[in-house]
Amino acid sequence: MTTPRTPTSPTTAATPPGAAGSRLLNKVPEVTVWFWIIKILCTTVGESFADYINTTLGFGLTNTMLLFTAIFAVVLTIQFRTRRYSPFPYWLTVVVVSVTGTLYTDMLTDQQHVALWLSSTVFSVLLALVFGVWWLRERTLSIHSITTFPREAFYWLTVLVTFALGTATGDWTLELTNWTPAKSVLLPLGLIASITALWKFGANPVLSFWLAYILTRPLGANIGDWLASPKVATSPGEPVGLGLGTLATSLIFLSAILATVVYLALSRSDVAETHELTHQPSVTTNPHKERIALGAFGVLAAATVALLVWAHNQPHVTCDPTGQSETMPACPKAALTAGQTTAAVAKYEKLAHTAIAQDRAGTAAASHATVQTMRDDWDADATSLQAVNNTTWTLLDNQMDAVLKTYAIDHGNIKPAPAAQQEHQLNILLNDLRSHHF
Repeated sequence: MTTPRTPTSPTTAATPPGAAGSRLLNKVPEVTVWFWIIKILCTTVGESFADYINTTLGFGLTNTMLLFTAIFAVVLTIQFRTRRYSPFPYWLTVVVVSVTGTLYTDMLTDQQHVALWLSSTVFSVLLALVFGVWWLRERTLSIHSITTFPREAFYWLTVLVTFALGTATGDWTLELTNWTPAKSVLLPLGLIASITALWKFGANPVLSFWLAYILTRPLGANIGDWLASPKVATSPGEPVGLGLGTLATSLIFLSAILATVVYLALSRSDVAETHELTHQPSVTTNPHKERIALGAFGVLAAATVALLVWAHNQPHVTCDPTGQSETMPACPKAALTAGQTTAAVAKYEKLAHTAIAQDRAGTAAASHATVQTMRDDWDADATSLQAVNNTTWTLLDNQMDAVLKTYAIDHGNIKPAPAAQQEHQLNILLNDLRSHHF
């Protein structure tokens, strides 16, 4: 049994025949215009709030990911314990999974240095596997049939993967095209509009729904970047926008989500049985039109690829001369002069001595900050020092990494080593700096 849908909401197929009684326990909302509004709001929060916690508050990517993974487990447990769709726990779970999925992709990109094209491919394959297992077990991918624990588990796993995939493909698109956030909004918006038109024509509703669902992630993220990014780029290639900042953007969209959820909780307009009382059933399945629309989806995909290839081949900034950008590599630097190289080595010797003195004084936090500064300076000087003598730089870089490991800097979730071990590695670095010349 299907119900008419609003023109703005490509949706899924009906609950299977014979499941009318269980439909009262459906755990997801009716797909109306409100569904898509809140979904886009949630994806914007996923981008801006993750950036705020990770960067602005300095919580760190790993810690932020672990925090939201734990929060996701809690809110998902609450959602599973509900007996039917309820707006507050459902949309709270979507908000949290939007942040969590974003962080998983960011972890792969920023910490593990996995290329965006590769993470996009991996998440695409993973999504196909989830859909395949879901279909083989349940014989439906319709969100109007989320009436059992296994189906709800498949649903939330799919949602998590779509957020991660949407993040990866959205960031990859920006990397390929170097578009501004404002311009990058247009691509997912246009694709969603095209999918909506094909759904109205007669495209498969399940396919239409999930394609639009994935695309809301880059759409919402680009909106968030556009609102939060500074009006003037802090370094070449950095995004520019309205300058609201990540905190203000997050608060605005969280407030909008809360207001919308309160309205839905009071009106119950997105509850399946309430929606059916005000809409006449209709059957719109047409295999011939579905096949035509499927071909149109293929043409749309080919046109999107062609557009991205064209945009990628246009002249644009491909590296950051300041080395401070988080979204593009630093530009190659010229080799340092002899005097500059000597000054750089002296700088690292001084920082190592300072960190050792701080360790001996028992000021672990100060020593950690000094080594962090040394790491940042080393990264900034890397290409210039490599150009002087790559062999020496490689040896020193390996020892620098050994120092960072004792301080648990850039090494995941390990604990800092005792001060004596930190001092030992710093002394090795000092000896290497004195005995190996650029």
